[in-house]
Amino acid sequence: MIASPYHDMPGFKAGGTSAAAAFGFKLTADSLRTKVFELLQKEPLTADECAARLHESILSIRPRLSELNTAGLIEKTTTRRRNASGLYAHVWTVKGGQP
Repeated sequence: MIASPYHDMPGFKAGGTSAAAAFGFKLTADSLRTKVFELLQKEPLTADECAARLHESILSIRPRLSELNTAGLIEKTTTRRRNASGLYAHVWTVKGGQP
């Protein structure tokens, strides 16, 4: 089995249980990806901020940002904000959106 291209579905590196889990999560990932994109259309946000607004785990949201970025729909701004760990995180916006 070929590894996921990681732009329109959850990623996996090998067949078997990893691929099965990725395919099983696809509908949820599609929904979350849409919700994240809609949030970013309203305002630039970090991954942590997206997760908080959607009441989702950061572990479910970070990959959706990667997928949207790989698809060319969003981009990093020049702004960084502190995340829950106290470190600075990139702020994301829709492509051609706010700086």
